[in-house]
Amino acid sequence: MASNSKFRVAITPEFGDQTDELIGPALREVFDPHPDIEYELMAANPAETGVPSVMDEYDAIIVFSYYFPAKSFESVKRLACLSRWGVGYDRIDTAASTNADVVVAIAPLAVRRPVAEGIITLILALAKNLKHLDLRTSSGRWRDGIDAKSICIEGRTLGSVGVGSIAGEMFKMAKGIGFGRLLGYDPFISKERAEALGVELVDLDTVMRESDFVAVNTFLSDETRGLIGAKQFEMMKPTAYIINTARGPIIDEKALTEALQSGSIAGAGLDVFEEEPTPTDNPLLHMENVIVAPHSIAWTQECIRDNSLHSCRNVLNVYKGEAPAHMANAGVIERPSFQAKLAARRS
Repeated sequence: MASNSKFRVAITPEFGDQTDELIGPALREVFDPHPDIEYELMAANPAETGVPSVMDEYDAIIVFSYYFPAKSFESVKRLACLSRWGVGYDRIDTAASTNADVVVAIAPLAVRRPVAEGIITLILALAKNLKHLDLRTSSGRWRDGIDAKSICIEGRTLGSVGVGSIAGEMFKMAKGIGFGRLLGYDPFISKERAEALGVELVDLDTVMRESDFVAVNTFLSDETRGLIGAKQFEMMKPTAYIINTARGPIIDEKALTEALQSGSIAGAGLDVFEEEPTPTDNPLLHMENVIVAPHSIAWTQECIRDNSLHSCRNVLNVYKGEAPAHMANAGVIERPSFQAKLAARRS
């Protein structure tokens, strides 16, 4: 083991063979100018779950998709930062992390535009019935007897469940392509923020009833798990579409499948599923009115670059004794024992 005088950074092992491709340039750019920072892949754990004794060999860990439940933080003393390569942190117990004086840093600015573009891409593909047209044309059929189900966006209503950073970017783009009305449900956003975006703040039922397209843009939590189910699908217009690029379990997948099969809603665009990878026999994979992606619609070159840079810069902040720019558990900053970790770095 390297000397503990070094500031040690781990990269969770599921980056694997893609470590250098995904994050290598950022590691070298951000960390190499500081000789007392060293970084390496963390030892693999078949359960893909953080082990306290391994975690506490490091000052910071850059996290891809590992799980960090409460037990991962038992007896952890040295570790100061989990830096998420991305924005979602539903696999990290933030309360336990806070109690262990470990800040959970995230990279929302890196994913804001790529995810928003992904949502708009799915909206347009659904509106233009693109999957049906592609399958028809590639099978050798032309326009004879074509069923024109495509619609125009102009004047339609776009609703969002959650009005955070990604939804804000989505709404800006939506105005540019002609949506006539923007609805948002978010109990945590201010009226001023919504007005600045041109968004009407309404309740969830109104979003579901009045939107032509509903985009899911909220975090997965105990409160949002199964938030959209049979009741909500029954409220939707039979001509409406739902798009989920957030987290699969926010939508009751069985209820979604039934709504699509029965024609209660017109279609869906899904980048996320309740179980990932989703089983190949999942009926959602085999419906003509559903467009799917493997939780990667936002994986643009720019997103990979910026996720890597921001996750490394969050670690660099802690190395310098500073709080990261974006935190999932900002309350940890108020803890004297966490402040002591930062002060030790500054000294």
